[in-house]
Amino acid sequence: MMFVHRRAAGAATLAAIALALTACGTTDVDDVAAAPSAPTSQSCAEDTTTTSTGPVSMTDGIGRKIELAKPAQRVATLEWQQTEDLLTLCLSPVAVADPAGYTQYVAAEKLPAGTAGAGDRGEPDLDALFATNPDLIIMEVYQKDDELLAKLEQRGVPVLATVGADASGQIDNMKNVFSMIGTATGRTERADLVLKHFDEAFAAGKKKIADAGVPATTFLFFDGWIEGGNVVIRPYGKGALFTEIGEQLGMTSAWTDEINTAYGSGGVDPSYGLAQTDIEGLTAVGGATLFYANDGTADNYLTELTKSPIWNALPAVKEGRAHSFPNSVWGAGGPKSNEQAIDAYVNILTSK
Repeated sequence: MMFVHRRAAGAATLAAIALALTACGTTDVDDVAAAPSAPTSQSCAEDTTTTSTGPVSMTDGIGRKIELAKPAQRVATLEWQQTEDLLTLCLSPVAVADPAGYTQYVAAEKLPAGTAGAGDRGEPDLDALFATNPDLIIMEVYQKDDELLAKLEQRGVPVLATVGADASGQIDNMKNVFSMIGTATGRTERADLVLKHFDEAFAAGKKKIADAGVPATTFLFFDGWIEGGNVVIRPYGKGALFTEIGEQLGMTSAWTDEINTAYGSGGVDPSYGLAQTDIEGLTAVGGATLFYANDGTADNYLTELTKSPIWNALPAVKEGRAHSFPNSVWGAGGPKSNEQAIDAYVNILTSK
């Protein structure tokens, strides 16, 4: 299995993805009396930014007003992007949805050992979640009448609703979600610094490609999984985050399907910009350069993919232009995951 997006625009937009890629969670609960330890990444060890202490008044991703007497400290996250973001802000969550899955698929920020689980992404274990005594819950929502949001609000703990994906502008949305979490936790100064570094890394990547004289190329990024013994391919099409990054680095997307709100009946979905096909469907991109996701496990879709004569006959494969990304670069993450993607594209394109 590869990347898993658990929340969707509307109730059924990514139903096929959710059914195909259900991840296993845990409901272990740590001692809630202890405050969460700080992340141990080098960047946080050297962090000198300040944390504000005053009241928080903000509007969340779906227009709800959030009022906090002070910045949140005991934060629970129900989606991996928001978990990564919190860790990048040098705060450890008291509970996360599917911590085992996060550890497998997200390499940008390490989750502290023993972090409590809160069930599955999109389907949290509410008893486990509230047993950790959060003062803020961060979740992905696409509409105000979200059923899970309503259940959480009934429990009296503030909920920050973030829009995890927007195919009309994924990079801007990713930055907005990160800044929003920074505001809610009093970590605005840190958030601004991280985003400044992201922009600088992006600019440096573009310059490196330009300086290397990399020729213009069409490209496709994809991931996949095994279903019923067959390889399912998920192309990142128009509006996908890694497609947008590749385009801004000077490439042209080879997957030309248009956005289709009826995901699964053709086209790409309007939230994540993802499509679905089989190995033969990759022939549609012609001679495009291929990039693909890898979770680093021995038994994943790539094992079967490389056995396929259709795959091995693709121009990119025959010419050595089919490239694996480093293990566990999360395709729906925050600034740090996206810096990993930028580095991967740049390193591959300038390696010759």
